[in-house]
Amino acid sequence: MDDPGEVLRRHGLRMTEQRRRVLGALTRRSHLTPDAIVALVAADGGPELPPSTIYRTLDALEEVGLVEHTHLDHRAPTYHRAGQHGHLHLRCRDCGRVTEVDPTLATPFVDALRGTTGFVAELSHMAIHGRCADCAADPDSEGGA
Repeated sequence: MDDPGEVLRRHGLRMTEQRRRVLGALTRRSHLTPDAIVALVAADGGPELPPSTIYRTLDALEEVGLVEHTHLDHRAPTYHRAGQHGHLHLRCRDCGRVTEVDPTLATPFVDALRGTTGFVAELSHMAIHGRCADCAADPDSEGGA
């Protein structure tokens, strides 16, 4: 992956302290909501950053391709460093577990969509919802058989 400072410079931006701290939080953990990023940045020993600054920083980092977001549910998006996560997200409706799988598993589906409709699917911003193996095997879970 390219040096984040260099990526920002190519887009006419600087590596500010705010950007460095947000990238640091996303390097330590992944799939973070903006509120979780605010909490991690608040705990990193630096001066407090308002949530609005975190949101603007995430937007700028995503614009230049350093950060990506995905929607694991209908609430806030979750963010992760770009290039670190070539995967699909499987989210269990019962226990909330998120499993990452190789995106090539979806290639036949994406190819079928394109062949049938001409639609070119981008699966990076969504999660596939269902039930994990443990919950599907447990007859006492919420969606039990």
